[in-house]
Amino acid sequence: MFSNWFSFLRGHHRELGVVEPFWEAQLAVLVTIVLYLVLPARLTVGPRWLVPSLEGALLFGLAISTPYLHHTQAPVRRRMSIALIAIVTVVNFTAEGLLIHYLLRSGGSGGRSLVFSAAQIWFTNVAVFGLWFWEVDRGGPHMRTAPEPQAPDFLFPQMDASDPALKSWRPAFLDYLYIAFTNASAFSPTDAMPLSVRVKTLMLIQAIASFLTVGIVAARAVNILNM
Repeated sequence: MFSNWFSFLRGHHRELGVVEPFWEAQLAVLVTIVLYLVLPARLTVGPRWLVPSLEGALLFGLAISTPYLHHTQAPVRRRMSIALIAIVTVVNFTAEGLLIHYLLRSGGSGGRSLVFSAAQIWFTNVAVFGLWFWEVDRGGPHMRTAPEPQAPDFLFPQMDASDPALKSWRPAFLDYLYIAFTNASAFSPTDAMPLSVRVKTLMLIQAIASFLTVGIVAARAVNILNM
């Protein structure tokens, strides 16, 4: 019975021309949940279980409703996905604000925990903006499977390549995660160039958040450890 069901799903996905799985983005959300759970209690919002439970509920709903993404799917999936990413973004920025506030107010006790907290917030920042880029570019992953996708928000090197093997190339979630990582590390685009105003705005916000985490929070915490 289960083999027949899986065969039906594979055939259905093949008929729709599905090319972009959702599990990579789901894994990134799971990582952000784990990183939030290990943050110190003073950097969390409300009960420690509240935000991860909300994120987990939305993630479960997305997992059972859309294991793959296609342009024929209902727009409600996109709204749920954006809501999930927005929740994680707000929570991470709140944790970063609390961390900065704690450092400025306390004078820096507990420097070792602050270093680990800054690293957790930075990696969450990378995962969250990887999700933003993945969801925004060309109208989202479901629209990138359309016969005529929207205008690109990123210019990837493969898009200008003359190699025939790259004519059908499409970015996957790991491509957007790499953009988020390099933007958070170098505070500028290194692999793909932003084309649209909305993506440039997202990259600017991420670079500012990363600078605050690395340039202020982490540096201050390291100085505390050397005292």
